Parts: sequence; C-alpha cells; structure tokens
Amino acid sequence: MSLISDGNVRSGSVFKDISADYEDSQPTEIESLCMNCYQNGLTRILLTKIPFFKEVIISSFTCPNCSWSNTEIQSAGRIQDQGIIYTLKVKSKQDMNREVVKMDSATTRIPELDFEIPPYTQKGSLSTIEGLLGRAVAGLQQDQPLRKASAPEVAVKIDEFIDKLNVLKEGESEFTLVIDDPSGNSFVENPFAPQKDESLSISHYKRSPQQDSLLGIKAEDEDDEEKPSNDIDTMRDEVLKFNTNCPECNAPASTNMKLVQIPHFKEVIIMATNCDDCGHRTNEVKSGGATEELGTKITLHITDVSDMSRDLLKSETCSILIPELEFELGMAAVGGKFTTLEGLLKDIKDLIVSKNPFTCGDSVTSDRTEKLKVFGQKIDKIMAGEMDVHIVLDDPAGNSYIQNVYAPDPDPEMTIEKYTRTFEQNEDLGLNDMKTEGYQE
Repeated sequence: MSLISDGNVRSGSVFKDISADYEDSQPTEIESLCMNCYQNGLTRILLTKIPFFKEVIISSFTCPNCSWSNTEIQSAGRIQDQGIIYTLKVKSKQDMNREVVKMDSATTRIPELDFEIPPYTQKGSLSTIEGLLGRAVAGLQQDQPLRKASAPEVAVKIDEFIDKLNVLKEGESEFTLVIDDPSGNSFVENPFAPQKDESLSISHYKRSPQQDSLLGIKAEDEDDEEKPSNDIDTMRDEVLKFNTNCPECNAPASTNMKLVQIPHFKEVIIMATNCDDCGHRTNEVKSGGATEELGTKITLHITDVSDMSRDLLKSETCSILIPELEFELGMAAVGGKFTTLEGLLKDIKDLIVSKNPFTCGDSVTSDRTEKLKVFGQKIDKIMAGEMDVHIVLDDPAGNSYIQNVYAPDPDPEMTIEKYTRTFEQNEDLGLNDMKTEGYQE
C-alpha cells in the first residue's frame, strides 16, 4: 500500500513544510491492528520538514475500542558521520522543560540511579525531559499488577525505583541525563542560545563496527576500493571526485577534493559538494598534516571593516569565542571551513539565529526570540565594522589559521599563543590512547 497519494506528490519532494494553509499536507490515514485489544484502529502518517532541522516521519495511532494511543517520530534524513553524546546537568524545574529529540537508536542514562534505557527499546520521540521520565515511569508501571502477583519482592523494588524517578521528574533533586546516539540525529535544546550552556556538554565520536551494523550501514569491501595514489605532487595538481549524498535532500551528488597549500601555514584538504537537485552547496576543510605538539589560541582584534576579508581556516577541532558577546561555540558545531572572517560570522548567525530549530513553533518564547534577534543584530554590526570586538580561535590540535595581512611582519592586531593541551583535550582528540612507539609489542 502506498503511503503517499498522487495528490501529495507534486514536482518537489514528498516531505512538505509544516503549514496550516497547505491542504495537501494532510496526514495519510491507514486502518491498522491495535496491539492492546487486537481490534482495528487508525494510524495517521505525516511526512514533513521541521523548520531549520530535518525531514521526519510522524505517526500517531489511536484505537476507538480501548482508547489506547501511541505516537512516534522517525528521522527521514541521513545518518550523520559521527555519533553524538549529550550530557546535561538537570538542576531546576525549568530544565525539565527542555525539548529533546530522541531517536530510537539512542541510549538514555541517569548515572545517579544506575538507570539506562537501551537503544531500540523505545520508538523515537519529540518531547521534553519531563516527558522522557514520564515515559520511563509508564513503561515500568505497565506490568506491575502481574509482578505483584508473581514476584512481589521485585514489584516492591520497582515501586521504590519509580518513586525515585518521580522525585527527579518533579525537579526536587539534581541529576545527570546522558543521551548517546550513534546515528547523530538526537538533539537536546540549549535555552540560553546563543550563549554557551554551562549545564550541557556535547561530544562526538567515531562509531564502532557493531554500531554501524545496528544502524544498517554496510562497510565497503576493501578489495573493491581503489588504492589511492602515493604521488603527493600528482595529488596537489589533481581534483579528486567521488560520489556521495546531499546532506539536505539526500539525493545523489558529487564531492570534489583538492590538496591546497595555504601560504605561511600548511597544507589542507578542501572538499566541496554541489547538489544538482536542490542547489545546496557546502565545503569542508580537513587538516592535511598531523596534530601539532601544542595547541594554538589566535586572538584577533577587529578594528576595521577590512578585517572581514581576512582568509580564515577553522578546523573541526577549533572552538570560537567572542568575549564581548559572552559567546562561545564548541568544536565541530560549524565544522571545518576555509572562508573569510565575514563568512564565518555569517555561518554563526545562520546556525544560532536563522537555522535554530527551536526559534519557531508553539514552544518558542518571546524572550528567547528577542534575545536571538539582538544577537543577530550584533553580528551584523561586527560585519559592518561598527562594533569593537575580539575573535578568538582556540584549537587544541593547532590546525587553525587567520591570515596575517602584514606578513611576513607581525600583525599588531593579532596574537598567537601556543599552549600545552590538558588531559581532557587530549582525550577529545583521541591522543591519550594513541601509541606510536613499541606498538608491535
């Protein structure tokens, strides 16, 4: 049975923007079996786009016979290149209202209670932290009558645990919430955007082969892969091209890759993707060398609008700070880029203001909207040279760069500081477990 009627499929994508005025964006209704009373119920399926987020499949089931209902959200987009871990310190009742997108591949943990919801045991959901805890309580209470009859001692312990979850749900006790999603498609709201959320930490990691298998990602046969050329001079003169998928519409696209020498710096790899279907363009920069022995902190004092044309290389391990705005953007939030200072500020504005998934909809507050609007106006003033600020690039891998327009002389408005990385920074870069000598043993 086709889930999309012919009226819904026009010349564009079957995933339509959410709009109350668009009559074709009505859910598809399918009669289906209720797994509670085994009578027929009704499933509604909607293929849509969450503004500034991604394509999703929303389904809702209701049974008129037993009143049982169920909702589910699934990502219709691509699996991200890396997994993601959100660690949130829940300290107040307000934190319980944070919106959370939790995919079915995500693991949810509360270390204080030694509590874990394994992946694929719950369907994906768009909820709040309070809603996540409420869903966990409902799942534990589901079979309690049967447990009290067959295993009373176990039922008593589960009741005690449910009471502990209810205490956390009411915001009466602080706790830590960890969401680990190897697909990289889960999300936890930062209500303080564009400022840094001190209670929320985000880290990315490379998936294991077992996680790739669970996500249905099939590793390519190494024997079928083309062996890369070892001639560096040939690679410098050649633009490599390989097939991929568009990160916006998931249509087949091509990516061009080129090895480039940046004057007074080092070699980098620039990758650019252009989608013929939706017109989306993106570029990404990877360091062509090794991780430096020392981290690098570059501070540029913006004194004139001409500073906006400075070339800038931001690696994926680099964080961005604007002290005058009390703004900090962590590593991997924007990704590796080779652009100008103006281009970087435009990307920051798009990420925080224009493409923030929680700046629209019924849950958005006027205070948050106004705060983000003011932040966007300040970014515009910086790009126009009307605001005296400092831009700080802090890269523990030492692979970021801002153009020195006075080269080879020192730049009076720019300071470059080399520093020794902390243990935590080496851990984020994967250097603590790296053994380069005596690894044969």
